Amino acid sequence: MNKLILATKIRDMFFSAKAFKTLGFIVFTFIMTAIIASQNFFFQGIIENGISKKDVIAQKTITVVDVKRTEQHRKEVAQKVDPILTPAEDDFIKNNLEMLENSIWQIRKKEVEESVKREEVSLLFDMTDNSKKEFVINFMLRSEDPDLREVFEKSALTLQNILAKGITEKDFERNNIDNIILNNLVSNVSRRQISIIEALLSQIIVPNLVVDEFATEIARKNAENSVKPYEITFQKGDKILFEGEPVTRLKRDALRQAGYNVYELNWQGLVAIYVLVFLATLIFINYMKYFEKQFLESKYLSLMAVLSMLLAGIAVVIPTGFSPYVLPIPAYVVLLAIFTNPRVAFSAVCVLLTVLTVGMQYPAPFLVTFMLLSLVTMVTISQIRYSRRFDLIKAGFLISLTGVIIVLAIYLLERCLIDVNNVLIFKNSVFIILNGIVSAMIALGTLPLFESLFKIITPYGLAELADHNQPLLKRLQFEAPGTYHHSLMVSNLSEAAAEAIGANPILARVGAFYHDIGKLKRPLFFVENQSYFGIENPHTKLNPRLSKMVITAHPKDGVELAKEYGLPAVINNFILQHHGEGLAKYFYNQAVQEEGAENVKEEQFRYTGPKPNMKETAILMIADAVESAVRSLKNPSSEEIEKIIDKIIVERLNDGQLADSPLTLHDIKVIAATFSRILRGMQHNRIKYQENIEEELRKNKINMPSKILDEDLENKIKQLEDKHLPDEGKNKNE
Repeated sequence: MNKLILATKIRDMFFSAKAFKTLGFIVFTFIMTAIIASQNFFFQGIIENGISKKDVIAQKTITVVDVKRTEQHRKEVAQKVDPILTPAEDDFIKNNLEMLENSIWQIRKKEVEESVKREEVSLLFDMTDNSKKEFVINFMLRSEDPDLREVFEKSALTLQNILAKGITEKDFERNNIDNIILNNLVSNVSRRQISIIEALLSQIIVPNLVVDEFATEIARKNAENSVKPYEITFQKGDKILFEGEPVTRLKRDALRQAGYNVYELNWQGLVAIYVLVFLATLIFINYMKYFEKQFLESKYLSLMAVLSMLLAGIAVVIPTGFSPYVLPIPAYVVLLAIFTNPRVAFSAVCVLLTVLTVGMQYPAPFLVTFMLLSLVTMVTISQIRYSRRFDLIKAGFLISLTGVIIVLAIYLLERCLIDVNNVLIFKNSVFIILNGIVSAMIALGTLPLFESLFKIITPYGLAELADHNQPLLKRLQFEAPGTYHHSLMVSNLSEAAAEAIGANPILARVGAFYHDIGKLKRPLFFVENQSYFGIENPHTKLNPRLSKMVITAHPKDGVELAKEYGLPAVINNFILQHHGEGLAKYFYNQAVQEEGAENVKEEQFRYTGPKPNMKETAILMIADAVESAVRSLKNPSSEEIEKIIDKIIVERLNDGQLADSPLTLHDIKVIAATFSRILRGMQHNRIKYQENIEEELRKNKINMPSKILDEDLENKIKQLEDKHLPDEGKNKNE
């Protein structure tokens, strides 16, 4: 027994929905890795361990940039650029000269012994030549005031000349200060003054020109960019590679231009790609888990996986060297946005673009372009009208226009830094324009295929189901006309309420069209059809329990019809849930009267459910009951309509029929207000005409010619207008 239980648990564990999803996750990551890595296997047929296995002949003229030689030349040119110097503050140096002058004047004025003065002046001059230092000290202390003042003035003028030309760090390193001073002396300077000026200025001069690192770097970059690339051309028929030749970077670039893939992928590379795909997929699944739970069903995940693998496959088969801007990434975004929502589509394409950019070695502008373009596509698709398929083509034109603007903006920015080929800009601009339009066409053409393959209904599919020429709706018009008109009214209510609370109005409308198709099996047992065909109510001849069975069977009958006619599974929710587990109150009360309350249980007279679990099906439940109740009244007032709506909603809430739905109390309040507004509009008053006008015309017609009859009819109409229309209304009609 224990073995049987264990075996059952193991079977349930391996065949559970979670196990299948985990298996699908692993299979998807392996397939994506294989697709991306497959581009590298072509390399193995040409080169092994960096040596050519065969001769490779150019099938067309190929021009390749010798990157190594070009980079080397650029570095040489950049190194020859002299550093750019910028002047520092000169006031600091001039102030030092003034301070030195003031110090000497103060020492000269002191009433102390000369030896003390000589010692103080000696501290001001840092000189290695003692004889020269002694000469300077003697001059500073014993010269006449005018002579000293003249030396300081000429020193200041010389310093001004030096600072104007500038002093660099190299000048200090080479000990060229004395030469700089001599080369910038003012005129009329004696030999004795020259020695003093040199001594003064050598104590205070520091470099006033410093290297501007930023400006120097830009100058070197500009010098590098000015170097034209070294290009090597292989004419058609030339050998790109000889058998046994080592494959240099130049030869790899030539092979890439020739259409070969030159990435040699080892097991380490395969593991790296798998880890990237695994992490990217895991991140996306977790995003879905926390923010988009409704799309974690297998059919949605399968669709995303198939679309991702198709796009990766297209990326692989595009020849190496061909522009990646032809990838139909907007089609991927459009399809996912239609099948799920724009947020999911944008998240998925961001993850996929990251994987493809790394795995396929695409340039950074490609990633930026399609990230921005995907965001534009997401916003554009969220605003189209699904009732008109051509809107999708118009969206494609808008995507193309935005794409070319993004591409041109990126290339214009790049041209500020590097030289970009104008032909490349033109080609990629054309590709991105065609990409947007073709992507819209691809999405429009493949929508029905994916809808059928994954059994997912899209807004376009819903728009088709809303066509009143659909076979089931045609049958409903002729076989159950009362039910058909009831469904039309309910669809108007449901659509308006869904739009008001932010639910899916198209889904609510279409679901309401088909919610009562089960009545086609026994249309005459439903009161709305009996008056149309003018028959007696057959339930008068049946006991309440049998009548209940006939009435409550129409959801089940509707699901069978839906499967027969191939309606999408989501419509079954509307068919089964629009009564929930509600009570067939009329037949329950009738049974209580006939059999006694103690012999009748409510559970025996309830629909089989389930209860509504979507906003749209919950709206339908309320709209269905409200429309039937209001239609049973004759000329109800606004207050009566509101009371009926409130009564039905309260009954459904108290009975727990809305317990499983995501409707909030605010939603219910908005729904009630929307129903009241629409139903008041339907119950507008009309002018009451004379009842005997037709009889009078019929009597007079016997003895009156047609012309007189027409005149008489006009007079009758005029009399009615004068009688019933107010003056303002008559003037308006006139």
